[in-house]
Amino acid sequence: MASRLVIALAIFALVLGHGNAQLSTNFYASSCPKLFSTVKSTVQSAISKEARMGASLLRLFFHDCFVNGCDGSILLDDTSSFTGEKNANPNKNSARGFEVIDSIKSAVEKVCPGVVSCADILAIAARDSVQILQGPNWDVKLGRRDARTASQSAANNGIPPPTSNLNQLISRFSALGLSTKDLVALSGGHTIGQARCTNFRARIYNESNIETSFATSKKTNCPRASGTGDNNLSPLDLQTPTAFDNNYFRNLVQNKGLLHSDQQLFNGGSTDSIVRGYASNPSSFSSDFISAMINMGDISPLTGSQGEIRKNCRRIN
Repeated sequence: MASRLVIALAIFALVLGHGNAQLSTNFYASSCPKLFSTVKSTVQSAISKEARMGASLLRLFFHDCFVNGCDGSILLDDTSSFTGEKNANPNKNSARGFEVIDSIKSAVEKVCPGVVSCADILAIAARDSVQILQGPNWDVKLGRRDARTASQSAANNGIPPPTSNLNQLISRFSALGLSTKDLVALSGGHTIGQARCTNFRARIYNESNIETSFATSKKTNCPRASGTGDNNLSPLDLQTPTAFDNNYFRNLVQNKGLLHSDQQLFNGGSTDSIVRGYASNPSSFSSDFISAMINMGDISPLTGSQGEIRKNCRRIN
């Protein structure tokens, strides 16, 4: 009897320690069989209108998972009595794609009302964005529920800023159960998308580990004086900014990383060898990126009876 109790308690502890044990790739197979096709057609349509949107949706998922787990908290609007995460420093004037998530949610609600969480919609939209932009495909684990809370302070403190050095990046990812390899692979998401001048100005004007002609070309669209051209955009991967490939890593090896935090991954430190590997072997990057996305999607999900299934991703039911 005692041994049965010990085993039962051990299993209970295992489930408690890994909320993600309840996530599965076929979670909505019977409750919402048209889920994947519904999400994908909406993402495809948004990316057809603006290729950059794929990167924006991928980033939304990252910014969601890094703040109290993948729980859709980033999608909640501020109200007179509620402060969400949208105006936190890493998100303000920066996080985007909320209207696309709204469109996906309303399309999904038409085919299976009240079933699919906004947190899961973000996870699927991130995968679809990568795949539509010629990146790898994978089966997304699902079954997350939506948070009834959000935390602006956790968003301010939890999302690594572009000024981060390598040790800060490794330590932040490690605190969430992500390895150094996960860090480098997920940073490869910067093979798509754009950054604002305010986030790379210091790098192009003050840093020496930057290829000279690359820095010069970036200065034309990003004036030295703070407050002028702050929101001017530049592609994070100057070769193929709307194709998900390994050029981001090839750029780093040439000291052509746009953000300080990008170039930190290849600057004489412990991650240089991983970057070199991805620069020369695109398939190893793809497979490690898939693993890292699955690992990130496993961060502290709400499952079972926790949280809720929001009707509107912008507000609590």
